[in-house]
Amino acid sequence: MQRDIIITATAVGADKAGRTAGRLFILSVLAGAFIALGGALSVMLGQGVSPAAGPGVQRLLSALAFPVGLFLVVTFGADLFTGNNALLIPALNSRRIGVFAVVKNWTMVWIGNFIGALLFTTLLVSLSGLFDNEPYHTAVCNIAQTKAGLSPWVIFLRGIGANWCVCLAVWLALGAKTLGTKALACWIPVAAFVALGYEHCIANMFFIPCGMLAGADVSAGQLFLNLALSTAGNIIGGALMVGHLFHRLYGKQ
Repeated sequence: MQRDIIITATAVGADKAGRTAGRLFILSVLAGAFIALGGALSVMLGQGVSPAAGPGVQRLLSALAFPVGLFLVVTFGADLFTGNNALLIPALNSRRIGVFAVVKNWTMVWIGNFIGALLFTTLLVSLSGLFDNEPYHTAVCNIAQTKAGLSPWVIFLRGIGANWCVCLAVWLALGAKTLGTKALACWIPVAAFVALGYEHCIANMFFIPCGMLAGADVSAGQLFLNLALSTAGNIIGGALMVGHLFHRLYGKQ
């Protein structure tokens, strides 16, 4: 099975690296919006529970809701920066693509994801008044301020954990044959990272700006510092701990 996944990942990575700029941009914007959708749903369900129910219940509901974003990304073949961290590495290791193609893809997809997340956050959350009422207004402000207030080292380490889980989900989904098994593959690892509170740079492109638009005390500098550090951690968690490691383990069997 792992050998089949490696073959599929290599082909998918080569295809993603070879996409035209226009197609890549549209699929990247779409992926950013999908992840933001999952983020909004996780806030609505998780923060809608009374604090008396306990933080574990809030985390559980948020964790069960958020993976809908990755499921949509996988199902529609959209380009997600964190998923591409793992998917392009087998093609790189097999010399089907070069380092420049990887860097170009990751850069364009990161920017497209950011645009998609911001568009969704601005149009379908902030301007639509989705979180104007309590407890959601206070919740999104607190989420943004908490994330912005983490130490650099913590953001980086949590970034590794987040994309390790996300790319494990993507890897499992490559081996799934039906829509149901793909959904299960996406849900379990991603729900784990959300419940644990890890830092996913694309998710934070929704959570932090959403809080900022609601009035959270977070500066643009804090936003981009979080994104830079979580992005660095995400690359290690996805590219090294999944894409490269699994290709080394199973690619030559």
